[in-house]
Amino acid sequence: MKIVIQRVSEASVTIDGTVHGKIGKGFLLLVGVTDADNEQTARKMADKLSKLRIFEDEQGKMNLSLTQVGGEILSVSQFTLLADCRKGNRPSFTGAGSPEHAEKLYLYLNEYLRSLGFTVEEGIFGAEMKVRLLNDGPVTILLDSNQL
Repeated sequence: MKIVIQRVSEASVTIDGTVHGKIGKGFLLLVGVTDADNEQTARKMADKLSKLRIFEDEQGKMNLSLTQVGGEILSVSQFTLLADCRKGNRPSFTGAGSPEHAEKLYLYLNEYLRSLGFTVEEGIFGAEMKVRLLNDGPVTILLDSNQL
């Protein structure tokens, strides 16, 4: 599983011209799932990102977590994070999880984050989405379950 975490001042996802999810200060998550991932992987990733101290404290140091700043989460499925660009010029997405498996784990991740007390807005799995964000910093971090 790969999750791109973007620290945002605000973010939204629009589907068919309608805003489907919108947050203020918090994390925009772009979530890519492989077939090797499972619920344990999702919990491990959620636990890690929930404790990341990447918000600034009074001294301007990245020292505060999402909980400490009262932040929200906008979660968007993103199979293209699993692109393999090693051969040719057209990415291969064979490393991405099957749609059924990926959707199940994407939704599980979001529910698990809610169980940790976070407000989680989300896109619609597989939909054509327009994502708007105001990246704060900018701060963008990649979590890869193979490296945790």
